[in-house]
Amino acid sequence: MAYKLYNYNPSGGAAIPVAALFGLATVIHIVQMFRTRSWYMIPFTIGGVFEAIGYLCRYINSTETPDWQTTPYIGQSLLILLAPALFAASIYMILGRLIVALNASSNSIIRPSWLTKIFVIGDVLSCLMQCGGGGYLASAKTKDSVDMGEHMILGGLFVQIFFFGLFIIVSVVFHRRMLASPMNYVGGSYIPWARCMKVLYAVSCLIMIRSIYRVVEYAQGSGGFLQSKEAFVYVFDAALMLACCFAFVILHPSKMLGEQGKQYQKTEDLEMLANHYEAERNY
Repeated sequence: MAYKLYNYNPSGGAAIPVAALFGLATVIHIVQMFRTRSWYMIPFTIGGVFEAIGYLCRYINSTETPDWQTTPYIGQSLLILLAPALFAASIYMILGRLIVALNASSNSIIRPSWLTKIFVIGDVLSCLMQCGGGGYLASAKTKDSVDMGEHMILGGLFVQIFFFGLFIIVSVVFHRRMLASPMNYVGGSYIPWARCMKVLYAVSCLIMIRSIYRVVEYAQGSGGFLQSKEAFVYVFDAALMLACCFAFVILHPSKMLGEQGKQYQKTEDLEMLANHYEAERNY
């Protein structure tokens, strides 16, 4: 018996506005990325493209009910499944750049030069496992093939949660050490690092909740409750990932790591020199 692509009739009315919102957020991210030269946001931007195309594919399938075509299904399944891993890759790089900008490597349990590499490798491994599982499901003709595909996706999601959980631990330890010894670094005090950490915590929690939902979904299997209702996809995946996208639209990392802070520090230094010169002259 062939794998049933959907256990419900996909809603075109839900897919179109969600795709449009992801598209809007992605366009804004592209503009911000080029304007601020924040190339570490490239994976995040690609993730936004994946989300937008993924929900467009769901719309295409909604027009084909009940004879859904495999190609749009594979597109929506893989792109929506993989996008959060790309979001996470940029989040890893943001933390690494923050640590370097603060010259606070001693407060991190993983060296900044290794931090991004370790977590991106985990992301790649997770993506490969999820892609392989998605391919199995798309071509599944027996119950064993369906189970194999779901187990591969589940394994990839567990890898993603493991590395993302480790990243959150690294972030919390770094934050606590910074609070305990705020003068134990020589970075610029103009960098609002505490606010940056709060933003990273917020988007990290959103991605973690979404990943846990996906784990439970695939653990239940194709006949499970979560895969029987389309609403869960929009509540526990689309809405959470949209919140991530617009969080970085409003609080773009360049505002905390970019040239604005550097310019502020240069101005502050010039003022200090001028005041010192004036004091010397008066003396």
